[in-house]
Amino acid sequence: MDMRRVIGMNFSRLRKERGLTQEAVAERSGFSQSYIGWLERGKRNPTAISLWLLAQSVDAMPADLVQPVEE
Repeated sequence: MDMRRVIGMNFSRLRKERGLTQEAVAERSGFSQSYIGWLERGKRNPTAISLWLLAQSVDAMPADLVQPVEE
């Protein structure tokens, strides 16, 4: 599976588990809501710094975003 898709799926799952909307995560992370949407659909290729900021926005570690996903 493509790493962008893995990150997107993990991020979406973590966000929902924490009861956060894309808008809330956008405010917490500093990224736009449209960026968050694209990320969750596997259309963005985040940098290491972006991964750190995104993980912090859902109270996770960057490694949580890159864990393999079972389809």
